[in-house]
Amino acid sequence: MSNINPCYLGRRQFLKGIGAAALASAVPQATAAGGVSLRTPSEKVVRIGVVGGNFGSSFQWHLDPNCKVTAVCDLRDDRLKRLVEVYGLASKYKDFRQFLKHPELDAVAVFTPAPLHVWMATEAMKAGKHVISAVPAGMSVEELELLLETVKKTGMKYMMAETSYYRPQVITCREWAHQGKFGAIFYTEAEYHHEGLIPLMFDEQGFPTWRYGFPPMHYPTHCAGIVIPISGERMAEVEAVGWGDGHEVLATNEYGNPFWNTTGFFKTSGGHSSRISVFWHVAAGGTERGSIYGSLMSYVMERPEGSPDTTIQISKEGKTVIDANGYPEGEVKIEAYKEPTHWEVLPPSMRVKTGHGGSHTFLTHEFISSIIEDRWPTVNVYEAIAFTVPGIIAHQSALRGGELLKIKDYGAAPG
Repeated sequence: MSNINPCYLGRRQFLKGIGAAALASAVPQATAAGGVSLRTPSEKVVRIGVVGGNFGSSFQWHLDPNCKVTAVCDLRDDRLKRLVEVYGLASKYKDFRQFLKHPELDAVAVFTPAPLHVWMATEAMKAGKHVISAVPAGMSVEELELLLETVKKTGMKYMMAETSYYRPQVITCREWAHQGKFGAIFYTEAEYHHEGLIPLMFDEQGFPTWRYGFPPMHYPTHCAGIVIPISGERMAEVEAVGWGDGHEVLATNEYGNPFWNTTGFFKTSGGHSSRISVFWHVAAGGTERGSIYGSLMSYVMERPEGSPDTTIQISKEGKTVIDANGYPEGEVKIEAYKEPTHWEVLPPSMRVKTGHGGSHTFLTHEFISSIIEDRWPTVNVYEAIAFTVPGIIAHQSALRGGELLKIKDYGAAPG
């Protein structure tokens, strides 16, 4: 299959070029326990509008047979043009409120700057539209509570487009956790390293963007979206430590944030431990990864220096070996693990390589499926809050010198 990202091809051009043989998949079918499942057959078509022509143009609404992009919205002409090039003929809007009045609109995809997410999501839901939003779900606890209240009042569906949830490694580990292969999961860790963000902190005119000095722990979902779904536990309390060097960005940002990097040490609702690190300035390769440690098996996701996805299992023989220092040590089996794509649950037209570890097609497929099947999406408003709030509280802890703070549990979706 071509390595060209289909997001940058027109709808007709891409679909014409797909060959049936290239879409064959021989991997075992992932089940609902892994967060992915085959869609219930339906003739229904969800009419969606996309807001935000930068990141918003990198999803596969145009490849989903049950979805049609009917409207697009952005303030910039170049990004409006990009949305039309990717998704095909659609009504164009620069005004969000006018966009919401488009007559053929069932759902809205919000891929705008983070400070706009909750306002746009709540306005869309109040207008009777289902919503999928980029991360983070909100900027504060108050915003997240408003988001939850709006979902309850309107009855509309909300999904956070957390890419880590649908990375192949996380799909696999959720399935294994459901099957009990890890045994007791007593420790998890995840890290998001993103050196070199300063150019994104300024627009073309040199003015600060929303990313200017943005607190690292206010962007925790790429980490929390790994460890929380696999462990099945919420974050209950945290002590966090931040680091900054007095750079002008840290001294002048509107958030009052003094940190480039922050690490949170969490206790889970099950009494276990978890570490989450979000670093904006670090001498390390960029990564979104995690490790799961259990009493029977552990899983270490690939690292940027080149180590592969790896499984570690206690030997069934129960042998004891002598280590290099002469001490007895239990024998373990360490193996590189080749992840399947899990494409078999997707419609053939969506079995393509995408961004963020191949997660984009799964996100689009899940959101449309939840509307067609009239059910809660996987990363619904309750999960979105569970992935986002711990980071907000961790940042508060770091500002207070590592004070131990409790994290409120907002519950889970009914059923």
